[in-house]
Amino acid sequence: MTLTPRKINMFNALKLPSVYLMGVRVTDITKDSCAVKVKHRWLNQNPFKSMFWAVQGMAAELTTGAPVLMKIKESGEKVSMLVSNNNANFSKKATGKITFECKDGHKIDEALKKTIESGEGETIWMQSIGTNEAGVVVSTFNFEWSVKVRR
Repeated sequence: MTLTPRKINMFNALKLPSVYLMGVRVTDITKDSCAVKVKHRWLNQNPFKSMFWAVQGMAAELTTGAPVLMKIKESGEKVSMLVSNNNANFSKKATGKITFECKDGHKIDEALKKTIESGEGETIWMQSIGTNEAGVVVSTFNFEWSVKVRR
């Protein structure tokens, strides 16, 4: 089964309703990248009239996690995945439509190969950059994903 934006968005609506209600939507996914859009609105804003940091984090995490999930499914192996660390930088107020994009999918292959061969856990740092409609970076998130084959 191939992961598509529609399938991921439907899964979020059914299993992660807070992500869906905040307006986080996958717009594109490939083996090496993922893009997610979220629009600033009343429901997801902070008291300073910009997008709440946690909503940005949801969108950013999704851009890094979806490619990991896609590659695990393609491997045919039972591999667990978990965020083990993260950090973020906020450089501008997030208002309007914000697009988060991760282009680090190429990093996943080696980690999956190693964990499948050795049975030991592996980690991958992946970055998601959020930009506004003018192309200005509003936030940058880094997630450390841990993957481990289940035997």
